[in-house]
Amino acid sequence: MPLWTADNRIPLFVFGLTTGVALSAAVQYLFTSLGPERSPNSILDDGQPHPLSTRRQVETAIQRLEREFTITTSMLHNLVKAFMRDMERGLKRDNAVLKMIPSYVVRRPQGDETGTYLALDLGGSNFRVCEVTLSGKGQVRTRQKKFVVSDDLKTGQGTDLFDFIADCVSLSMDEFNLDKKAGLKMGFTFSFPVDQHSINKGVLISWTKGFTAQGVVGEDAVQLLQDAFHRKGLVITITALVNDTVGTLVSQAYLDTSTYLGVILGTGSNAAYVERVENIPKWKGGPTSTGQMIINMEWGAWGQDGIILPTTEYDLRVDRASPNPRQQTYEKMISGLYLGEITRQIMVDLISTGELFSGRRHAALEVRGSFDTAQMSRIERDHSMELTDTRTILEDLYGVKKTTLTDRRLVKRICELIGTRAARLAAVGIASIVTKINKLDGCTVAVDGSVFEHYPHWKDRMTDALRELLGINAEHILLVQARDGSGTGAALIAALAETGSS
Repeated sequence: MPLWTADNRIPLFVFGLTTGVALSAAVQYLFTSLGPERSPNSILDDGQPHPLSTRRQVETAIQRLEREFTITTSMLHNLVKAFMRDMERGLKRDNAVLKMIPSYVVRRPQGDETGTYLALDLGGSNFRVCEVTLSGKGQVRTRQKKFVVSDDLKTGQGTDLFDFIADCVSLSMDEFNLDKKAGLKMGFTFSFPVDQHSINKGVLISWTKGFTAQGVVGEDAVQLLQDAFHRKGLVITITALVNDTVGTLVSQAYLDTSTYLGVILGTGSNAAYVERVENIPKWKGGPTSTGQMIINMEWGAWGQDGIILPTTEYDLRVDRASPNPRQQTYEKMISGLYLGEITRQIMVDLISTGELFSGRRHAALEVRGSFDTAQMSRIERDHSMELTDTRTILEDLYGVKKTTLTDRRLVKRICELIGTRAARLAAVGIASIVTKINKLDGCTVAVDGSVFEHYPHWKDRMTDALRELLGINAEHILLVQARDGSGTGAALIAALAETGSS
């Protein structure tokens, strides 16, 4: 990023600031290079008058934020130790912070599975209906329709939500030219914490991702959907209830048998992995045909004891305003639903202290949830000298009048800090799992979700953190983008369930 000296002609460049570690000296250099402090009437950046304290205030603000949001290598190692300890606790008992839920999926596909199945994917912002045809040899053909889940459905009555799902299935089957009375088999991806009792039975433990629909918590999600199908005259049998992380793992394993982890980094976040049954003391189902079990970790809840994770006042504000305060702490620090709001909270705070936008408040930025992670992503992609796209976002979308280059740099630095912290924290979970299952010699991690796919530098930041944690072994851990894992995975698990080999 180019910085300009006092005569506004000679460019300076600062390199090597990718991880957010030990940046205080660089920040000091950055701002002292701007020359002596201006008089109250002097002009900075792109021509707008600034108060006397601008340079000093911004320097102090950045240094403070870097102290709060930087995850050092030492912190990473301590977090991995804590994460692995909580994994063990979750495998021993049901009421642990990490739920570590047995999925009843006891093997991964071999790549030779065939057949046509329906798959449903109810996750965060969208709901999909898929027709999935498995052709063997890792070949998959998919047709799908996507629907938006409205806030009213998320927060209303559960029967209305499941009737909506059934209506979407009926509409999709019409478009796919499928017989609604044929008794098709279905895999249902339900991306919420579920106490799974069998491959096609599971009770919702709690809603996440902004859902609060009444009459669903404590109920079997499969039965609720089957009842909705009956009300709509659809003859469909749900043969598998699937968490999206389990589906992601299974779908990638259809292509790559070295896949042992499935991770979601999108609106929400979670992970699943392959565990030895002998390492699951709470499992009472006896031995399995493979000696293995895919575990749905529900890792988003980690750290909600308020002690382990390095939360800031901004994280606490976001948590208090969420539909589920004091829950899903890890998820709220690494997932797309929350990163933009953390950034907005910081911006509002810096406006109130006069360190951003000369203290001028803007109504659009005062609205909770108005600044989303997609805007952060766009700002981080802005590498223009004047940060022109950042200016467009702030001035055109949020009505900030006459942003200065200093303002824009500060906003971009905030985004970098929040994005980098999130990616490094996500790497903690992956490093912990790989170490726990002794796959440091190599394995594939299937990662699905919009944050991993679209947020700039995310994969590189995770990889950097894995190198700090695992050393040379990190080179053997392959992070792979797994698109549509939840849909294809649900169909594959339905196929495995139908043959009795799930």
